[in-house]
Amino acid sequence: MRLAILAAAALAASIPALAADWGVASLFEALARQRPERAAFTEKKYLAILDRPIESSGELAFVPPDRLEKVTLKPRAERVVVDRESVTLERDGKQRALRLRENPAVAVLVESIRATLAGDLGALTRTYSVALDGARPKWRLILRPLDPALGTLVERVEISGGEARVAAVEIFQADGDRSVMTLSPLGR
Repeated sequence: MRLAILAAAALAASIPALAADWGVASLFEALARQRPERAAFTEKKYLAILDRPIESSGELAFVPPDRLEKVTLKPRAERVVVDRESVTLERDGKQRALRLRENPAVAVLVESIRATLAGDLGALTRTYSVALDGARPKWRLILRPLDPALGTLVERVEISGGEARVAAVEIFQADGDRSVMTLSPLGR
C-alpha cells in the first residue's frame, strides 16, 4: 500500500513538469524533427457570394525547408508549386509564375503553412503573432498577421493537429470568406 502511495505521488509530481514542457517552442521543435511526407487533402472554400462551399481534393507534398506542392485532382486538375520565392500555377495546359515578394497576400498564406510544416518558428513569427491552444495530442495554432495591411486581407490562420502532425489549416479572410483544408497522411 505504501509503495502504491509513493508511486502515485511520484506520478502526480511528474505531470505538472510534463505539462510545463508543452508550448509553442516544443511544438515547433517536434514539427522540425518530423520527416517530410505527402498528405491527401480535402479543401472547402466558403465564399459569401455562393450558397455552398467549393470543394476540392488532391495531394500536398512538402520538402523542407521551402518547397510546397499542391496537386488538385478534383474537381479540376491543377498544380501549384512553391519553391523558395517563386510560385508556379499549372492549369489547363497553361503555366503562370509569380514571385512571393511581389504578392504579399499570397506570401502570407504560403508562409503560414510552409513555416509550420518546417517547424520554423522564427520564420513564422516574422509574419505572424502566434498563440497555441490545447495539448500535445490535440493542439491549435492561431496566427494573426503582424502587418496591418495584410490584416485587411487575412484576419487569421488556424492550424490544428496532434503531436507533430498538422491535420487542418483554416484561413479566415478579412472579408468573411474562409477555407478549410484537412490533411491525411499518405504512404511515403
